[in-house]
Amino acid sequence: MASKIVSFKLNGREVEVMVKPLTTLQALLREQLGLTATKTGCKQGGCGSCTVLVNGEAMTSCLLPVENVAGQDVTTLEGLTPLEGLHPIQAAFLDKFAVQCGYCTSGMIVAAKALLDHNPHPSREEIVEALSGNICRCTGYEPIIQAVQAAADSMNGKGA
Repeated sequence: MASKIVSFKLNGREVEVMVKPLTTLQALLREQLGLTATKTGCKQGGCGSCTVLVNGEAMTSCLLPVENVAGQDVTTLEGLTPLEGLHPIQAAFLDKFAVQCGYCTSGMIVAAKALLDHNPHPSREEIVEALSGNICRCTGYEPIIQAVQAAADSMNGKGA
């Protein structure tokens, strides 16, 4: 099967890439485009380290063929990070000590962004559910849940 050109919006910019059939979005982002915040974990969609936003929805990029994002809007952690400083979710992860080894962090932050964009006032249970596709082996999850709640409060003008 021949390679093909796929066009989509990546972190706010239109891109055109040449990909082989069934190339995953995760492989494209890391190997061709150098966007390494999207991690390579299980390659089975179970760990969440490769989570990106596609049209605002959290998706595991390790299972997503690039052809499926043609014409779509893809956002990685690099696209969430402002030129100056940190996104409020990133700042909350630091403030609440929700980062240890850091491998799951980008996927957790992207999943939290999808949640807070759809539900700016989530309950603890809603946060837990939104992060349920992301595995962390270091933190025990409590600091991550607290960070997402603090980010929600900060983004809603309640302070952290």
